[in-house]
Amino acid sequence: MKSGLRLLLVDDNPADIGLAREALARCVRQSEIISLENGVEALSFLKRGGMYADAIRPDLVILDLSLPGCDGLTILRAIRGLPELRRMPVVMFSTSRLGRDIARCYESGANCYVSKPGSLNEFLAAVRSIEEFWCGFAALPPAID
Repeated sequence: MKSGLRLLLVDDNPADIGLAREALARCVRQSEIISLENGVEALSFLKRGGMYADAIRPDLVILDLSLPGCDGLTILRAIRGLPELRRMPVVMFSTSRLGRDIARCYESGANCYVSKPGSLNEFLAAVRSIEEFWCGFAALPPAID
C-alpha cells in the first residue's frame, strides 16, 4: 500500500476546502494537504515564485474551475505549458456540469474531471474516491524537485 501524497487543493470556497480536508483526514493514507484560495497564488506556488521559492512540488493538484485572480483552466494550461510541471496530475473538481467546461478541461490536459456533488455525504465520498484512486491505484510519475 502506498503512503499519502502531497496534494495541492485550489478552491476559493473555504467550506469546500474544509470538507475536503475532513474527507482526506479519514483516509487510510495520510496525505499532506496544501490549500490555496485563488488562482494567482496557486500559480505562484506551482512556479515557486516569491514566498513559495522553497515550496515542495505536489504529487497531485485538485483544482476548482472558478477561481478569483485566474481561473482553473488558466492554471491547468500553465501547468501543461511548463516542462517542470507538465507531467503533474491534475484533477478538476468543480460544481460545473456543463459539457463545454468538461471538454475544455480535457482538451487542456486535465487527467480527470469530477463534478462536485450537492450533498455532504456525496461530496465527502467524491473526495475520498479521488484520494483512493490517485493514492491507492494510480502509478504517478516520480516527484520533481
